[in-house]
Amino acid sequence: MSQNYHEFLKSKRLVVKPSGFEPDGISEILFPFQKDIVRWACKKGKAAIFAGTGLGKTGMQLEWAHQVHQHTGADVLVLAPLAVAEQTAREGEKFEVVVHLCKTQADVKPGVNITNYEKLAHFDAGHFAGIVLDESSILKSFEGKVRTEIIEAFRDTPFKLACTATPAPNDHMELANHAEFLHVMSRPEMLATFFVHDGGTTSQWRLKGHAVKAFWEWVASWAVMMSMPSDLGYEDNGFKLPPMEIEQIVVDRTGYIVKEAQTLQDRRRARTDSLDLRVQNAVELVMSKPDESWLVWCDLNKESEALKKAIPGSVEVKGADDPDYKTSSLTGFARGEIKILISKPSIAGFGMNFQVCHNQVFTGLSDSFEQYYQAVRRSWRFGQKEQVKVYVITSEKEGAVVKNIKRKERDFETMLHGMISATQEITKKNIKETSREIEKYMTGIDAGNGWEMRLGDNVEQIKTVEDNSIGYTIFSPPFSSLYTYSNSERDMGNCRTDQEFFDHFNFLAPELFRTLKPGRLMSVHCMNLPTSKQNHGYIGIRDFRGDLIRIFQKAGFIYHSEVVIWKDPVTAMQRTKALGLLWKQIKKDSTMCRQGIPDYLVTFRKPGENDDRVEHTAEEFPVEMWQRYASPVWMDINASETLQKESAREDEDERHIAPLQLEVIRRGLELWTKPGDVVLSPFAGIGSEGFEAVKAGRRFIGMELKESYYKQACKNLKRAEHEAQKPPQASLFTFGEEKETA
Repeated sequence: MSQNYHEFLKSKRLVVKPSGFEPDGISEILFPFQKDIVRWACKKGKAAIFAGTGLGKTGMQLEWAHQVHQHTGADVLVLAPLAVAEQTAREGEKFEVVVHLCKTQADVKPGVNITNYEKLAHFDAGHFAGIVLDESSILKSFEGKVRTEIIEAFRDTPFKLACTATPAPNDHMELANHAEFLHVMSRPEMLATFFVHDGGTTSQWRLKGHAVKAFWEWVASWAVMMSMPSDLGYEDNGFKLPPMEIEQIVVDRTGYIVKEAQTLQDRRRARTDSLDLRVQNAVELVMSKPDESWLVWCDLNKESEALKKAIPGSVEVKGADDPDYKTSSLTGFARGEIKILISKPSIAGFGMNFQVCHNQVFTGLSDSFEQYYQAVRRSWRFGQKEQVKVYVITSEKEGAVVKNIKRKERDFETMLHGMISATQEITKKNIKETSREIEKYMTGIDAGNGWEMRLGDNVEQIKTVEDNSIGYTIFSPPFSSLYTYSNSERDMGNCRTDQEFFDHFNFLAPELFRTLKPGRLMSVHCMNLPTSKQNHGYIGIRDFRGDLIRIFQKAGFIYHSEVVIWKDPVTAMQRTKALGLLWKQIKKDSTMCRQGIPDYLVTFRKPGENDDRVEHTAEEFPVEMWQRYASPVWMDINASETLQKESAREDEDERHIAPLQLEVIRRGLELWTKPGDVVLSPFAGIGSEGFEAVKAGRRFIGMELKESYYKQACKNLKRAEHEAQKPPQASLFTFGEEKETA
């Protein structure tokens, strides 16, 4: 079993070594920095190119795809946004790479093929040796189901390249999507390695304070990042942006008392109220230079319709338009055949080269900085010869929108600086091996009066516990990959899938059965888990509690009892912002509304006679107390009464994510144990179960993998000794000196 366990741990590791090849004869058409990036990406086999607009991503990705085809003799597929596919096929001629424009698998020809993201379902992903995602940041704009389909479709593709401009500011999930697509690291692993979850809003994670530099260095180990060639030590000849001037035009109806809109609903109302004035100003700007090309961006459909009516000769491209019409219109504008293009950034703001135009007007702004940034960059890019003039027309009430865009722009510049700085050093070192950062595995032991804490992997640590020696086991296991506590492959919460979690847990369940006394009980604190569109493709609930029950029954336990622990749905709504708990969903579509998710204390019994009975007197356990404990629903558990201490943070940046409520532990101990019993927690965390056990005169064995939690648990157990205020008693353990081994 030990050897099998170690083999399983190896299977959890995700270490991606360079899997590529030495390219042969890179095209001389490319600039020196482009050649070196293509050579690096070929050697890596799986890589990302995050390069500013106009730096030649198209040439680099086509040369990479050509090299993969030459190396393997197999076909390569490029996925691109609508209209960009046709543009790329045309540009292939400039780079001397034949690119076949395809609508279905039947159109595929030997070599490099390109299609739109929307047509992926018409292709056999397994046919291709290489895949290129052009404008790969578009993945985060798709529904989670589609993004997952792309990642899964090409999971086994040997050569992968993702190309986009620098990712959106602080959008770490976009980077996670890229890492997962490239098979560098899964989202849970990335979170465990570099991020911390403070237990508040479950959808929000933030970089650990001490991990910022390490995070960007890790990203730079599989992605080249640059805003201009000099970022990597090359000459900027031919890659200097022309001047750009941004002019904000603020409009509003006279006589109105202007109150700045704060909420999204208020801002939309302000945009609607000022629509006529904003359109009027946009029309005047365009008609002041009718012979020049204009990009006219809008945010609302009504803006687009009004602009089309008011600007002679303009072409409007809407989301509902036929794909062929969209493609011909965008291509016609890029060629200079169409002078005035009206569209939304979400439709025409990605991938297209519009250097033919140096005039842009935003008739309105959304809150998306990335859409604004990408739209401006259609014209303001390397290769533009003229000064770019950008006009931004907003209502005076929309001040919050402009402030939001400016704040995000500052965030973007900060992130860009950090990314480029990390990239410079690692790229110059020719990119080191891409691997997951793994914490050093530590073991140790500390003990006190009636308690023992063990640092290490509980699957291994529990093997030293004698058969039939535990009087009561109580713990809260990791909730699959809902929370990630560490980046170790030994951490059960650090799993890519639910199945991997249960495979890992199956190594522990038989040991819990072996160590428990016959007839005695084990209580497991758990909950059912929500699903999300981002991770599962649908919104619902997973039967996590039922899966645990089946695992323990398979190990030999009897399903003894369970109690539902009530949780306030209002608090859950405020913390998670779950769609099903939002009151506004009642008005929108109540079929998506649901009840809150309670906690459970599920208790199991080991078969056999209990030779060490737990007996209570009427004074110790009055009938009123029994009636309260016997209730199938505990309505009076204080969710905030936990053993949470700021000192559990590591580098002042971490705390225990989900400590078990102390009252739940107390009730389990009072009901099912007696003084002197040995209580076990294989997931001791910061020592909640041991804290209550020691105070109640029980003895305790705890196991914890995370060193910062282990150290805090030892402090808490020493505090419990003091609070117990009882004379020393004989100990079950032979206590050794505190020790640590690597």
